Amino acid sequence: MRYPENKVADYTVVRPAGDIDLAHAPALRRQLLAHLRSKHHLLVDLSAVTYLDSSGTAVFIEAFHAAEQSGLRFGLVAVSTAALTVLKLSRLDQVLPVHASIEARLAADQT
Repeated sequence: MRYPENKVADYTVVRPAGDIDLAHAPALRRQLLAHLRSKHHLLVDLSAVTYLDSSGTAVFIEAFHAAEQSGLRFGLVAVSTAALTVLKLSRLDQVLPVHASIEARLAADQT
């Protein structure tokens, strides 16, 4: 499985949908890490995510650390209520860069 993606400014935006769970997280992980290996700044638009479990959050943590180690920017944007609930319960919203929208992230980059 490959999730839709597009370019916005100097970011690649990956747009997973549905469940990010043990069955789907490996494909998302491969896609995100491939972009980071190619030196692309990366945003993950979670607006269409209906379910997120710990395997999904692990993908985001790994991608965040890989981006940091490569000097790249990474963030989660437009996070659905379902995904945000999990991020808040695990306090990952305090660790991972989370923005209300792509535009909000781009504005934050300017400050």
